[in-house]
Amino acid sequence: MITVVLLGKLADIGGAPTLTLPAPLNWDGVMAALPPALAQAADDPRNRVAVNGALLAEKAALQADSGDEIALLPPVSGG
Repeated sequence: MITVVLLGKLADIGGAPTLTLPAPLNWDGVMAALPPALAQAADDPRNRVAVNGALLAEKAALQADSGDEIALLPPVSGG
């Protein structure tokens, strides 16, 4: 299983701070496994993705296996 960590507004949309999805997954698999409203929000180009703490340059590069953690990171504002 893969743990998906949802931060900020994505956690609000997802209704929980984490989700568990079956492995293995690439970005298209993550999008297909998420509820539609969350998938739409997560696919926003301003959001970043990290796998096991390492930020990815592009979402399409995502490859996750069992035991991995994917973090969906929305932009942060404030001051």
